[in-house]
Amino acid sequence: MHLTLHSDYALRVLITLGVSPQQRSTIGDIALRHGISRNHLLKVCHRLQQLGYVEGIRGKGGGLRLLREPATIRVGEVFRAMEPNLDLVECFGRGNECRITRACKLQPMLADALNAFFATLDRHTLADVLEAGPRLTGLLEVVVSPPRSRRVAGR
Repeated sequence: MHLTLHSDYALRVLITLGVSPQQRSTIGDIALRHGISRNHLLKVCHRLQQLGYVEGIRGKGGGLRLLREPATIRVGEVFRAMEPNLDLVECFGRGNECRITRACKLQPMLADALNAFFATLDRHTLADVLEAGPRLTGLLEVVVSPPRSRRVAGR
């Protein structure tokens, strides 16, 4: 099985947003931090917004932020949502024309393996991935700034 860059980038976006949840990040900033294509990341972020994982805020001070708590985002759920096709072999799909399907025992074995793969990923959340907090923050060069205090007029 080969997972697409779409899934890989989706997890990178969620990780980046998760290490500094009080800050918004732009697509350009995330692309720069990971050394990946801004145009490809734009499509990924659009899909993450459609799926309700992130919110995009336009205008000055805008950017992306997580819409869900990291502990509620299962890694397997993200992969299932982002992958267009999880058919491991032809007999998994609708257009199956394999001549030996009726007698072959490989398909149920591969189905079990795929189920085990996702069962493992479903045991882990984005919060589990973020447990390396300071190390991830440092590697992504994320500057975590303290909350801004509001100034009172005339002071």
